[in-house]
Amino acid sequence: MEIRWLTAFLDFPAEQFGAEVTFWRAIAGSTVSPPRGEHREFASLEPFNGDPHLRVQRVDAGPGGIHLDLHVDDPRSATAEAIALGATVVRDHAEPAHISVASPAGFVFCLVEWQGESVRSRPIRWPGDTISIIDQVCIDIPAELHEREVAFWTRFTGMPTEPTSRPELLRLRRDHALAVGILLQRNGPDDEATVATGHLDLAATAVEDEVARHEDWGARVVEEFPTWTVMSDPMGRRYCITSRNPRTGE
Repeated sequence: MEIRWLTAFLDFPAEQFGAEVTFWRAIAGSTVSPPRGEHREFASLEPFNGDPHLRVQRVDAGPGGIHLDLHVDDPRSATAEAIALGATVVRDHAEPAHISVASPAGFVFCLVEWQGESVRSRPIRWPGDTISIIDQVCIDIPAELHEREVAFWTRFTGMPTEPTSRPELLRLRRDHALAVGILLQRNGPDDEATVATGHLDLAATAVEDEVARHEDWGARVVEEFPTWTVMSDPMGRRYCITSRNPRTGE
């Protein structure tokens, strides 16, 4: 299986959808596509250049979250590969056609047919000369499931892991043809989560300036580290602003 494109999907409860889309559109520096889907529940955050790699969805039940869309030539054969590696099918959607799958640790992602997306969008240059882009999904994994989950993602994507500055963080080797990278994080022993979840990461040239811009839009700082800051958006969704290179993701 070859991954042709990766999309990060933000899933919002219906009562939060409008306000959340407004915030994330502003943070991404994008416009919003016309809605689509049987219930007009999907939209893309359209960059000013390149193909979309961020999409939003209104969900009718549950708290929402983050999931990945893997764009492939044949979603059904890719699903069979995922099942052989320990994944399970959550739902086979007829319209629009895609298959929802849960990884061994329970992180839900979708396999969709590739529609020719290939052009990465460029980072946005903001007033004050900060450059940033939303370019990574971090999968947060319960400690006891971490080893199995890492094995699944490396084998399924064909991307080996690379170490980072923190022992609990492993990065899948970046495919620079794709606009989104994947980071695998082992949760701490006090984390009570029983399944893997996800959050978005931004790459920014000046984390402090980027944080201030997000605070102007209603986000707040949760925790600060030497090379990244944990944020909470106006509805409480957590994400990170990191000091990685916005052009390369490294």
